[in-house]
Amino acid sequence: MTQYILAHDVGTGGNKAVLVDTGGNVCATAFAPYPVHYPRPDWAEQDPEDWWRAVAQTSRAVLEQAGVSPKDVLAMVHTTQLLGIVPVDGEGTVLRPAVIWLDGRAPRQAEAIMRKFLGRRVFAMVAGAELTGKDGLPKLLWLKENEPEVYDRMRYFLDVNGYLTYRATGEMVFEWSCASAFGFDLKKKDWLRGIIGYIGLDLEKFPPLVRSIDRVGGMTAEAARDCGLLEGTPVFGGCGDAQGAAVGSGAVGEGEGHIYLGTSGWVGVVTEKNPTGRHGVVCIQSADPDKAFLFAEMETAGACLKWIADQFYREEQADPSIPNVYALMDEKVETIPPGSDFLICTPWMYGERSPVSDVYVRSTFFNLSADHTREHLLRAVYEGVAYNLRWMVEVVEHHFGFPLPVLRVIGGGARGAPWMQIIADVTGRQVETVVNPQEAGAVGAALLAGIGLGLYPNFASLKEVVRVEHVFEPNPANAETYRILYRAYRRIYAALRDLYREVNEVRFRQEAGGKTQEEALG
Repeated sequence: MTQYILAHDVGTGGNKAVLVDTGGNVCATAFAPYPVHYPRPDWAEQDPEDWWRAVAQTSRAVLEQAGVSPKDVLAMVHTTQLLGIVPVDGEGTVLRPAVIWLDGRAPRQAEAIMRKFLGRRVFAMVAGAELTGKDGLPKLLWLKENEPEVYDRMRYFLDVNGYLTYRATGEMVFEWSCASAFGFDLKKKDWLRGIIGYIGLDLEKFPPLVRSIDRVGGMTAEAARDCGLLEGTPVFGGCGDAQGAAVGSGAVGEGEGHIYLGTSGWVGVVTEKNPTGRHGVVCIQSADPDKAFLFAEMETAGACLKWIADQFYREEQADPSIPNVYALMDEKVETIPPGSDFLICTPWMYGERSPVSDVYVRSTFFNLSADHTREHLLRAVYEGVAYNLRWMVEVVEHHFGFPLPVLRVIGGGARGAPWMQIIADVTGRQVETVVNPQEAGAVGAALLAGIGLGLYPNFASLKEVVRVEHVFEPNPANAETYRILYRAYRRIYAALRDLYREVNEVRFRQEAGGKTQEEALG
């Protein structure tokens, strides 16, 4: 009889439940949205109860959709947005709304922490990137300084994964890969105790740690009723969303790389080494307890396609005869020659993390002429994301020593064949996509729970479970065009970097009531 693992991919806009059989096949999916609240500028919060309601609702939905009995569900597991902060007291009561990853309330605290380590530059050399107001430790420090009554009552802070695990099992824990987004020692597999204490936070408020493949506990009677499952159903440690997607890509061997294309995008590599981050590339804990995860993230990838769809294809989106505007855009892209007749788009819509860490940089269409059409702009956006991915791949290869001749692509963007061919042509590398690439995160979480259950012997065995669906080889005829334009793309940033800062500092000053960024940060 077929048996299943129920995985939840808990994102910013909603939760997706995916029912996965023990062969790694997706059998049913269900989605439930929830809101983000913005009570003040730069704040972003969510109600943790919304997450749990979405988990319960979608759990029941996939069981009903697939006609699966609760007794055939072997386990439940979560892969979640990182960097959430949910303060709870000793009874598990949530003390305030969750502060999520989008929240940027703590720039002063980030600056104060870096000053303790002799400034931004020294901190970036050690950690791989500067701290920002979005990072976890600065926001915990903000909580201590600005809401001391909450901080003092707080028994533990949990993240999204930890909170949902608590709701399911009654156990308060923090999984390794999620912990590495706050302060985790990759060698000792423990909290960075010395640093946490040094910056003024209390170690006893950091929960006990578990691995992704650990059975944290069985579902409580209440949780089981909510989700339509059996009391005692095992719940595993789970992982962060990026790490879950890495497992779901199937690129789980030493030094193997993958690309994720969703709203944002990244290049990721799993490795037994613990390299020091640089060029905006960070090294965090993998879902595989024995490996680290080298992680180069670009802020906007699919978001760039959404922008051009919303701004240039509004009529098509409103046309009921066009069910999928992105499929239409894929068709239009192929009407334009490679290189977009020498038009270049930089995809830095909201600043960038990697391959350049720069909050001031923005998108630019370079070399635009009256001969260019809407479709030229469209293809230039597809290619611009590919240029940025090539730059990140080269950073990983040249500065970290991981050759990436094959790129496994996952995420919703992987469904578009023209974009995959563009990425193959621009990077000069073989591109592979997997079955159900948009469900890779949930499938990855399900597979690691499968390891915990003993269904798979180790992470290496998952390479045989995740199946490649399409392979794209680079077209040599396009190599010279893309070589010239990629070189120009790199030079655009170098040429305009100071101008981006000059213009956007003025913009920042206007938005901040006349203060410079440094004055606003204190």
